[in-house]
Amino acid sequence: MILASPERIREYTAEGYWGTETLWDRFRQYARVHPDRVALVDPPNKEELVGLSPERLTYRELEQAVGAVAQALVDRGLRKDDVVMVQLPNVWELAMLYLAVARAGGVIAPIPVQWRAKEFSYIAGLTEAAMFITTRQFRGFSGLDMARQLQGQLPALREILTLEDVREMARGAYDEERLGAIPMDANDIFTICWTSGTEAEPKGCPLSHNNWLFQARMLSKATGFGPHQTQLCVAPLVNMTAVGVNFIPWLTFGGTFVLHHPFDAEIFIGQMVQEQVNFTILVPAVINMIAKHPNVDQFDLRAVRTITTGSAPPSLWAMQEFKRRWGSEIVNIWGQNEGTGLVAGPVDVPDLARRADRFPDWGKSGVDWVVQGVRTKLVDPVTKGVLTEVGAVGELAYRGPNVMAGYYGRPDLTAKAFDEDGYFYTGDLFQRKEENFIGFFDRKKDIIIRGGFNISAQEVENTLLGHPKVADVAAVAMPDPVLGERTCVYVVPRDPGDPPTLEELVEFMKNRGVAVYKWPERLELIEAIPRNPVGKILKKELREDLRAKMGAGEESPSVPLAGTEG
Repeated sequence: MILASPERIREYTAEGYWGTETLWDRFRQYARVHPDRVALVDPPNKEELVGLSPERLTYRELEQAVGAVAQALVDRGLRKDDVVMVQLPNVWELAMLYLAVARAGGVIAPIPVQWRAKEFSYIAGLTEAAMFITTRQFRGFSGLDMARQLQGQLPALREILTLEDVREMARGAYDEERLGAIPMDANDIFTICWTSGTEAEPKGCPLSHNNWLFQARMLSKATGFGPHQTQLCVAPLVNMTAVGVNFIPWLTFGGTFVLHHPFDAEIFIGQMVQEQVNFTILVPAVINMIAKHPNVDQFDLRAVRTITTGSAPPSLWAMQEFKRRWGSEIVNIWGQNEGTGLVAGPVDVPDLARRADRFPDWGKSGVDWVVQGVRTKLVDPVTKGVLTEVGAVGELAYRGPNVMAGYYGRPDLTAKAFDEDGYFYTGDLFQRKEENFIGFFDRKKDIIIRGGFNISAQEVENTLLGHPKVADVAAVAMPDPVLGERTCVYVVPRDPGDPPTLEELVEFMKNRGVAVYKWPERLELIEAIPRNPVGKILKKELREDLRAKMGAGEESPSVPLAGTEG
């Protein structure tokens, strides 16, 4: 499945950013040179997650599993460019499936374990997915039952497989010559990851082998990530945070890939120390938690070379503390599932104070940045003019060999997101800083980012407007020290004498198959939603009201539900 235009392929090939090597080629290279090196390490709590004992696979064992599963998928009818949806927690089988699906000629479309019928049926229909791989049971939810109930509405969905099926396949044999005959091009799509923003439905972001290889080299140059490092994958292995910052660099440069799910502070620290982790990505709150832990003097983190972080500016104090204690570099990252990315690392931004709140403007010509090939511009949202003066704030437009060709199956969204020169409009506002730097300023899109997942406020509002007790509703981000943000809903009740409870709103969304992480976790009752003269909700006023109430320690009318991390 090649989606990039011939013109784009010629351009980036001529410039040396794209080539003929695939991610499978890179993996096989390391498997042949270091067959006995440990490749994948399961989370120690795998039995609690899926009822299976945690395992450690060498490159030889992983290559065998990839070949056997690829063969089994082909034998079950998988054809070139068929889409395979996968919904699994962070276990070695999920990491293996990225390679196995590609080797079988398919395209993997991973989805979060929190997603339910609404998201599943939309994506399966849009992609005409041929197969779905899921769990029989995961934390009280059966992806298998969900898929079986919906299969009759999805004529393209031929096979529904479970984790147990995949494990059985991995023990089989395969024909190297037969698999080798399946074409795999460096411009073939390797993944379709999914994002939610201001649109009500998930958007598919297809990235090719060449897209991902450029991204991995970019990360390596900007952070110092190199061959044979051990890295810990804490984020769900389904989108840019984990796939782009952890998984693809591992495929590209070898080493050991250690999996973690869901976040557990005690297990996490144990893995960091016992596995001698060199590289990971963490939210700023977790970095601060480690630095301020009462037992921090007992943590031997001298192996940690680099910790990348995003979603919020990192703490300068924590950056300095990691450097002082263990010599670890904290690297500031901004990126999106569409393939965009900026990295403030030790080469381009050696000063920690500057690294905390700004990024190198890799699009600025004439500067000897460590990363070349990316072009950027700040665009005035109103006039559409390019902003060059220091202090100006505009939407970041981004062009590079790492960016997708367009949203999967949505030419309408693609047309709105790209300009005639091929720049992708990110929806994020940046400010031009001094000396060729830019800094994240705010979001243009009305989204809530909870633990790395984007939640469309519009989707939450549209869903809850269907509740019989809701007259009007607005969803806003609620600051959270662990997840970054959670969802708070301001509700105007139809009957002030019988307002809805938070539990009722959650149950309503649950019954409509909405993903768990999108459920509201705080409710504020209000007489009227504040709006401007043209009817636009004044979200800033609601966010300020919420922060004031949280600062004063006020409780919401309903107690937020726990256990929704998934």
